[in-house]
Amino acid sequence: MILVGMGSNLPFCGMEPPSVLQFALDAIARTVDVSAVSRLYRAPSWPDPSLPPYANAVAMVTTQKSPQALLAALRRIENAFSRRRTDPNAPRTLDLDLLVYGEQIMQGDTKEALKLPHPGIAERDFVLAPICDIAPDWRHPLSGCRADDLLSGLQPVSALPMEEFHLTLGPRTARQPTLWRD
Repeated sequence: MILVGMGSNLPFCGMEPPSVLQFALDAIARTVDVSAVSRLYRAPSWPDPSLPPYANAVAMVTTQKSPQALLAALRRIENAFSRRRTDPNAPRTLDLDLLVYGEQIMQGDTKEALKLPHPGIAERDFVLAPICDIAPDWRHPLSGCRADDLLSGLQPVSALPMEEFHLTLGPRTARQPTLWRD
């Protein structure tokens, strides 16, 4: 199972964060096979909750790409959405994280190195709640804990479903600009 986290708290080209995530999902689907996507969740910015809240989701994908090649593809998609990597907690138009790549464990020795599973996954309700939507039996490769058990340990949960927005897989009827092709 390969899981990709998606987040946005800034508009891009007139699109609000939920629409940014839909376009990002479409771009991801042009790069790899997307088999499932969670509901959208709204979560406060951290560490400064006065900043705009995030829209978050998780997609389950399949690919023959290596973890490094997949991460590079995700970075190219972020760049197409004008992602700027400055302060790690700064607001952003799009944040794509490779959360899990099967059972692979990678403990990179530099800050920029790919780490699997993503180091913050067990402490982030805005990641765990979407994982519970699409992979309720997923277990953390290091701890062996199920996603729902990890989530229940994070009470109170600040990530709440955005019932007014839904991400969709596959073609839609409205014409869309193509922002990304891999």
